[in-house]
Amino acid sequence: MSKHSTTHDTFVLERTYPATPQRVYQAFADPKAKARWFAAPAEWEQSRGKMEFKVGGKEFLSSTPPGHKPHTFEATYLDIVPNERLVYVYEMHIGENKISASLATIELTPAGKGTKLVLTEQGVFLDGYDDSGSRERGTQGLLDQLGKSLA
Repeated sequence: MSKHSTTHDTFVLERTYPATPQRVYQAFADPKAKARWFAAPAEWEQSRGKMEFKVGGKEFLSSTPPGHKPHTFEATYLDIVPNERLVYVYEMHIGENKISASLATIELTPAGKGTKLVLTEQGVFLDGYDDSGSRERGTQGLLDQLGKSLA
């Protein structure tokens, strides 16, 4: 019997931020701005690779909880429409184990004096290492951190 498995799921998260679409977009596009919110908890060891924010560009982040294996995020940007849309694919690993692969779409639209962000993630979670619920909760936390960085 194989120990390999796949679970597919999609989730959609929405936030409204008190910042212009340009400012929210820059929080994704500028490596220094992104590092302020797209980060692991403070007690985790963290290293960032080069962030190439362009179509076909790559992004890499590795963070390690105390006493555990590194968690890595490896992304490739597929589509970028400044101030409106980002589409990227990414893999997550724990140590040498690939735990998921996802397609993420971020849409930004004006909302009064702020911006409505809609994030749609379509993922495949591999071999029981990860699941949609934990990924959604983690992504909600990142979007909350984004909101704090924009305040």
